[in-house]
Amino acid sequence: MKIALAQLNYHIGNFESNTQKIIENIHTARKKGADLVVFAELAICGYPPRDFLEFDEFIALCDQAALEIAKHCGDIACIVGLPIKNEVLQGKDLFNAAYFIADGKVQSVTKKALLPTYDVFDEYRYFEPATSFNCIDFKGKKIALTICEDLWNINDNPLYVSNPMDELIKEQPDLMINIAASPFSYTHDDERIKVLSDNARKYQLPVFYVNQVGAQTEIIFDGGSLVFDAEGTIKAEMKYFEEDLQVFDLEEVENVRNKYPQPQRLTDIEQIHDALILGIQDYFQKSGFKKAVLGLSGGIDSAVVCALACRALGPENVMSVLMPSKFSSDHSVQDALDLVNNIGCMHEIIPIKEVAESFDHILAPAFKGLPFNLAEENIQARIRGIINMAMSNKFGYILLNTSNKSECAVGYGTLYGDMCGAIGVIGDVYKTQVFELARYINKEREIIPINTIVKPPSAELRPDQKDSDSLPDYDILDQILYQHIEKKQGSKAIIAQGFDAALVQRILKMVNVAEFKRYQTPPILRVSPKAFGMGRRMPIVGKYMA
Repeated sequence: MKIALAQLNYHIGNFESNTQKIIENIHTARKKGADLVVFAELAICGYPPRDFLEFDEFIALCDQAALEIAKHCGDIACIVGLPIKNEVLQGKDLFNAAYFIADGKVQSVTKKALLPTYDVFDEYRYFEPATSFNCIDFKGKKIALTICEDLWNINDNPLYVSNPMDELIKEQPDLMINIAASPFSYTHDDERIKVLSDNARKYQLPVFYVNQVGAQTEIIFDGGSLVFDAEGTIKAEMKYFEEDLQVFDLEEVENVRNKYPQPQRLTDIEQIHDALILGIQDYFQKSGFKKAVLGLSGGIDSAVVCALACRALGPENVMSVLMPSKFSSDHSVQDALDLVNNIGCMHEIIPIKEVAESFDHILAPAFKGLPFNLAEENIQARIRGIINMAMSNKFGYILLNTSNKSECAVGYGTLYGDMCGAIGVIGDVYKTQVFELARYINKEREIIPINTIVKPPSAELRPDQKDSDSLPDYDILDQILYQHIEKKQGSKAIIAQGFDAALVQRILKMVNVAEFKRYQTPPILRVSPKAFGMGRRMPIVGKYMA
C-alpha cells in the first residue's frame, strides 16, 4: 500500500478554497501512485473553527464539501477531517470526525475521543467524545485511525472516557494513521516526535502522522508530518512551515531503513523566525490585505518587526513611520533610516514635537503645578498610535504591533499608543530572544544596524530614558518571566531557584497588575508553549499573587 500525506494550509470557513485544495492533492497523490491520501484534522473547514461550529449552515457546508471530495475518490481512497452532527440526542451536537472515502463514497467514520481543553484548545465546548472504535479495512490491511489528541494517551482528565488505541489494538491493526491540527511552539516538535515514537514502540506498529501547516490568526501550524516504523524510528520528516505532499510505501517503511530524506532540524530561533514569517503572511493573505504599516523608532523591537514584515510581504508592501520627538536621539533616527536603506521599505518621517507641545499647552491649566511624569510620556506614545492609525486608515495598511513579550508581561507599554495594532508580531518573543532574532536576521548581511542591537534599549519618552530605569536587566527579567508564565511557577518556587525574593515578588506583581492591558491588545502570534491571549486566561481583578 502506498500512502500519501498531504500537509496543507487551510483557511477557516473558506470551503471553496479548502475543497479545491484537497481535490487537487487527491489528483497529485494519484499521479504519484498513491492508494490512499491522508488530510489533516478538520481539514474541510479549517482548525480551529470555534463558534462557527454553532451554525447549522456551517456544518451543512462541511458535509457538502465532503460529498464533492468523494466524487474524486473513485480509484484512490482518502481520509479527511470534518465536524459531523451527533445524530443521538444526547451530549454535544457534534463530533470531531474523519471520513474514510473510497469508491466514491464515505465508507466509514472515525470520531475523536480525547477532546483537549487546555491552553488554546476548547474542543469539549463543541464536541461529544467518541466511545466506540473500529479499524478501517483497506487493501488487505487494517488501519487504526486516530485524531490528534487520541494518540497522546492522556488519561487523567475525567472527560476522557477511553483510550482509542488500547481499543483499536484488539483488532490487530497493521498500521496507525493519526490526523492532527497540532499548533506550533518552539518546543513542540521534540515533544511531538517523542509521543509518536513512544506510541509506535508501545503498539509495535508503524505510524503515519499528518499535521496541517499555516497560521489561523494567532495560532500557527508548522507541518512537520512524520512517519515512524514499528520500532519508533523516524522514517520521514516532512517540511516545516511549508505545504508538502509525499508518498510512502508501507512495505518500505516496515522493512527498509533510511529510505526517505529528512530535513535538518531547526534551532529554536530559526523556528521562531520562520513561524513569524508564516504568521504575518497568512494573517494578511487570509484577511485580504497586502500592505503593512508600523512605527519605526530606531529600537530593536520595531527593527525586527520591520525586517520580518519585509521578508513576509516584500519591502514594497511595508510602510515604516518615523515619529521623532524632542527626546529622540539623533542616532535613533539615523538607525531607523539605516534600516530603511538596508531593507528597501517605504518610509515617512512625521515629527511629533509640535503635537506633543500642543497637548502640553491645552493641558497646562489642568496639570498646573504638577511635574512631568508618566502622563506626558504616554501622550507621546498615543500621538504615535494616532499617526499610525491615520496612515492605516488613509492608505489601507494593516498596523503591526511591535511590543515584545517582556513588555507585555510587565505592562511596559501604553494602551492606545505603542500597544495598538491589528496583530502582535513579537508579543510572544522575550526581549532576549528579540536580540537573538536580530542577529539571526543579520546572519548573511547587516540588515538591522549594529548600533540598534548594541545600544541600551529605551522608549525615549523623557530625557536620557533607558528601559533599565524601570525594569530589571532583561537577562534576569526574562528568566523569571519564563518560570512564571511558561513553567507556571509561583514566587516561592522561583525564589528557591536562587532569584532575589524582592525582585521576584516585584516582577510577579507587575505581571498581575498589567492583566487589564493585555485584555485590550491585539492577537499575538503564538510561538511559545504559553502565550498571552486565548491560551492564558487570567482574571483582571483577581487578588491571588502567585
